[in-house]
Amino acid sequence: MSSLRPVTVITGASAGIGVALARVFAKNGHELALIARREDRLRALADEIAATGARRPIVIAVDLQKPGVARTIGDALTAQGAEPQFVVNNAGFGLVGTASTLVHDEQLQMIDLNVRVLTELSLAFVESLARNKGGLLNVGSMAGFLPGPCMAVYYATKAYVLSFTEALHSELRPRGIRVAVLCPGPVPTEFAARAGLTAGMAPGILTQSADDVAEAGYRGLMDGHRTIVPGTLNKFITIMIRLIPRRLILKFVDARQSRRRSAQQT
Repeated sequence: MSSLRPVTVITGASAGIGVALARVFAKNGHELALIARREDRLRALADEIAATGARRPIVIAVDLQKPGVARTIGDALTAQGAEPQFVVNNAGFGLVGTASTLVHDEQLQMIDLNVRVLTELSLAFVESLARNKGGLLNVGSMAGFLPGPCMAVYYATKAYVLSFTEALHSELRPRGIRVAVLCPGPVPTEFAARAGLTAGMAPGILTQSADDVAEAGYRGLMDGHRTIVPGTLNKFITIMIRLIPRRLILKFVDARQSRRRSAQQT
């Protein structure tokens, strides 16, 4: 038994899906530890959640790409008398453009955050998750199911998140740890602006709100699901992708991204 109280750690909790996930977990009685660089936003969200009568979340303002971030987060939680029961790896970003022309260092930073940091935080607190009968929710994307010309590195990072998390689901289930990957389609958040998308992310029929995605992610994790694709149509598309020849998928994605680039240039 641990004397530390269990909390839900959420990275990228300063905007978008991260904020929505924080609200959903708080609404369902979880004490939170909010992680991101923008401390002012974290504190505003903590104030909002505390105003509902919930315990005020722990705020940890940190650059996740700094070395030893898992230890930094663990030490900060211990200092507050807390340890992870659930870890939600939501932090990440994308970039639009051909891999050969985008800034290489930025693409490597994307791999670092989307892959290395997610892996580090997925594995760092396994003992605590098991002790508290908790779980791990990694935020992937529908992009993880297919190759993505003009977002090649981003799609590849999400393919890693999908594969890695599904494997962890199998490995950690015997220890009583729930593990799931959340794979939303397009969501109107700051992600699009960071990625360089100014002409919309996708047809509206595939788009879902951050709140709906967060609700689906929470329910799926608690129900023990392995892979969570919010939305009936989006779920159907991920199934069809596995049946369509890869060369046709490449042509489709390439054509769609070309139309998007043309729209942004007009």
